Amino acid sequence: MNDDTCMRQNLYETIIQLNNLGLNHGATGNCSIRKENSFLISPSGIGNNLLKPDHMVEMNMDGTIKKINKYEPSSEWKFHKDIFEKRNDVNAIVHTHSLYASALSVFGKPIPQFHYMIAVSGGKVIPCAKYAIFGSQQLSNNIIKSLGKQKACLISNHGLVSVGSNLKESANIAEEVEHLSQMYMEVKLHGEPNLLSDDEMNEVLVRFQSYGDWKKE
Repeated sequence: MNDDTCMRQNLYETIIQLNNLGLNHGATGNCSIRKENSFLISPSGIGNNLLKPDHMVEMNMDGTIKKINKYEPSSEWKFHKDIFEKRNDVNAIVHTHSLYASALSVFGKPIPQFHYMIAVSGGKVIPCAKYAIFGSQQLSNNIIKSLGKQKACLISNHGLVSVGSNLKESANIAEEVEHLSQMYMEVKLHGEPNLLSDDEMNEVLVRFQSYGDWKKE
């Protein structure tokens, strides 16, 4: 397979993986992967269980479709484009409507440092971007501001975005943030959690620089 075919297959397999894990359902969520001067993104309005690798849409970094076909890009393509433009370290983006992360997002607040695995997001807390209508430039602006240099953020009243050096890393972060969201909601049923200190989280962040194999293909 050539590079384009391999990337389409990788993107397709990641979308199916997210569906199988219950992180997305139906036609919810979207994923993208950077190419040299463009990016591939999942199409709009096609159920994840009906997707095929050749449904993926290639877009230029100016927001135009590079290769015209009958499929439209995800309605959320703006924040994918903007993240790729702003973050040279990001080669893949995952957006989910997973149950617990989406439920927490309606509070419009970050997930605090209640557990050391929060550091998987690249920060001491998992921030939450302000709400704006899906597919809008304002939503993209809010996500860019909230995400900063981190690898994950909630989107208020919406869902989750995770980024990484490849699709494996982005998908694994999305799965871990969903688990943390469920854990945090369970903890809150019984009171206020003990939060780790900034020094304790800084130590974890240093350790995480060489933790795991998520950056490897």
